[in-house]
Amino acid sequence: MSNYDRYESPLATRNASAAMSAIWSPQRKFSTWRRLWLSLAQSQNELGLPVTEAQVKQLSEHLEDIDYEVAARYEKKLRHDVMAHVHTLGDVAPDARPIIHLGATSQFVNCNTELLQLRDSLQLTASKLAAGIVALGDFAAKYRDLPTLGFTHFQPAQPTTVGKRATLWAQDLALALAEIEHRLETLCFRGVKGTTGTQASFLALFNGDHDKVDELDRLVTEKMGWDPDKRFTVTGQTYPRLLDGLIISSLAAVAAGCMKFATDIRLLAHRKELEEPFEKSQIGSSAMAYKRNPMRSERMCGLSRFVIGMTQLPFTTASEQWMERTLDDSSTRRLSLPEPFLAIDGVLDLLINVTSGLVVYEKTIESNLASELPFMATENLLMAAVGRGADRQEVHEVIRKHSQDAAQQVKAEGKPNDLLDRLADEAVFKGIDLQAVLNPADFIGRAPEQVDHFVALVVDPIRERYADAMAYQPQLKV
Repeated sequence: MSNYDRYESPLATRNASAAMSAIWSPQRKFSTWRRLWLSLAQSQNELGLPVTEAQVKQLSEHLEDIDYEVAARYEKKLRHDVMAHVHTLGDVAPDARPIIHLGATSQFVNCNTELLQLRDSLQLTASKLAAGIVALGDFAAKYRDLPTLGFTHFQPAQPTTVGKRATLWAQDLALALAEIEHRLETLCFRGVKGTTGTQASFLALFNGDHDKVDELDRLVTEKMGWDPDKRFTVTGQTYPRLLDGLIISSLAAVAAGCMKFATDIRLLAHRKELEEPFEKSQIGSSAMAYKRNPMRSERMCGLSRFVIGMTQLPFTTASEQWMERTLDDSSTRRLSLPEPFLAIDGVLDLLINVTSGLVVYEKTIESNLASELPFMATENLLMAAVGRGADRQEVHEVIRKHSQDAAQQVKAEGKPNDLLDRLADEAVFKGIDLQAVLNPADFIGRAPEQVDHFVALVVDPIRERYADAMAYQPQLKV
């Protein structure tokens, strides 16, 4: 069958990067199994078990050359994927066949491989998320003092700046990055724990020597490139499945931050204030040729929604693991582990692309703000009139009446906001420069200074920690 005759996940074919797809590929999975069997044999040899140097050498020569057709035939016959690969490896390493998987259970290769995949996926996620945060930080610094209309309830509110708004997006993402970093810092290796986690089989191999069993656990962990001090103290047959839920929840935090950003970009594109990058030959709509649809931001929202929706599955699986383990976790985890990572990887590539090429329409921003600013400046106008000796209550009533009338004209008749013209004719405002009172820079508070502090205290440390990620240039799939 060709690829066009069967279903393939669009997460892999349209969204995820080659790097993330490789982490969850069959080659990565099964070659890691072989590395685990090699590490186990090496450690058993070092600790005096009857595993020879020649057997270890033969295993080391066949880490990547996996015959998947042979493995498939074995699995069809044996109905067991781990034993199928034990036999497949044994065919090309016949001298080592007797000691492959010695004392181990299937979850020795399954769990430890998954933990390695989770670690590498989290690291890739962290680096891309950091790149997005840095891009937003640079954008915020550039537009730190560009006044723009603020919104609460998606209704016009006190002005802010384009840069300050960008720090809110970046702050969400920085919180999510801290979650990812916490998962990485606390992630433990399963190691060598045996069939139900008691290490009984290894204790038997070492004739009751507890110290050697613990040393075997430590050696294998170290040989697999993991800090030996970060091993689960106890496990059942598997590492705690609750960990899966915690990790996917951290991905959901990333997704929520990205979706908030992408949603705001879609809203601002509607207002013609900000836009995502739009390529020269890009088509916005198959029917409406004039359109510049925010398709990247829309895809970010769709994929993020998928990641957020995936959080229930791993927690349900964890809650239904009876005693030391049941096998109903296996089939669902083949989906619930890789797919959220593939999806969030696509989201983050889009995040980097969009944040690195945001288009700002300053004149439209200025115009939109100017149309609302007279309403927001009424308190300033009131204070200016009172400062010249007018009665506060009288001025308030004048402003109230004209504000209501001007708003009605804007909404009901589609005419411009003429509040200033109305107030200019009132005696209480004679001699007051109404335009001077409406300087947008006077309404943005400490927004520029807040941007400076945020970049210095939050963005720059992330920039330093993830310096290598700054060179990342995503290749977007369409």
